[in-house]
Amino acid sequence: MSSIWEDLDDLVNKSSSFSVKGGERGTIKPRANFDAGDDAVALRKAIEGLGTKEKTLVDILTHRCSAQRQLICEAYQDATGRALVDDLRGDTGGDFQDLLVALVTPPAVYDCHEVMKAMKGAGTADDVLIEIFASRSTEQIRALTDVYLQETEKKVTLDLKSEVSGDFGDALLLLAEGKRDDSTTVDMEKAREDAKALYDAGEKKWGTDEAKFVEILCTRSIPQLRQTLVEFKNISGKTLQQSIEGEMSGDIKELLVAVVKCVKSVPAYFAERLYQTMKGGGTDERTLNRIMVSRSEIDLLDIRAEFKKLCEYSLHSAIESDLSGELCEAVKAICGGDD
Repeated sequence: MSSIWEDLDDLVNKSSSFSVKGGERGTIKPRANFDAGDDAVALRKAIEGLGTKEKTLVDILTHRCSAQRQLICEAYQDATGRALVDDLRGDTGGDFQDLLVALVTPPAVYDCHEVMKAMKGAGTADDVLIEIFASRSTEQIRALTDVYLQETEKKVTLDLKSEVSGDFGDALLLLAEGKRDDSTTVDMEKAREDAKALYDAGEKKWGTDEAKFVEILCTRSIPQLRQTLVEFKNISGKTLQQSIEGEMSGDIKELLVAVVKCVKSVPAYFAERLYQTMKGGGTDERTLNRIMVSRSEIDLLDIRAEFKKLCEYSLHSAIESDLSGELCEAVKAICGGDD
């Protein structure tokens, strides 16, 4: 599967999901002729009637954009005096409940809550922290950290410091600070300098200067890093990903590889993540739900295309064969079609 990451042709000219605006590559669009009050009434009937009508919940919540779902939540609260999210928790269960709750939660709040869960209890779900902080734009990370501060009265970096350490901790904290350069201009000379610095810090020396990799990969802009990846291959004959995989191990390797993959293609990164959630026996529903909901209005159409290239079968068919019941129907609705 590494071959999809080795092709750097036209990399610097490709569009990036970090800069996608308006959700033109999402599968869920704003619904025309939308009426929050009507939807709130339908949801109330589906929940309060004899037995919950899951099909109604799926039909409404997977066919309204996030902003419209927030208006439905307000209308539901006004009509019932109860929070829709609480009623969904009371009337549904398991992974299906988690998916519905994700759908009615604002994106930045959902990201924040996923980070909180990843740090809760004994041990840390490093894979969740890696996925979120490697794939989100600076704007998304700042929104996440704002919510974290509002809900906990603490900075997310303060709690992360107690959970992660070493080079991995340093890299994660840099990403969580949301200080990646947002510039769209590329300094060619700087790209060559950074590529040489990375080569000298890894391939050229005995041992690896991980701090140099962290500094460059976690602070430079996406366009700048794309040019640096090209320059690195020109210098070393290897891709930067291959160099990191050969020089490092553990969480720092996983994080920096994820950063490099997202610099190249966020949709391809998520296509690979989705493949991993469903391969072999059992399904990682939590990760599947998180990716499907969080990318549904950003680049899920592109993720579907990358999944098809990667696996030679569609994301829709993979969902259909791996899931069942209401969860399957809901995730397929978010997927939005077969390829």
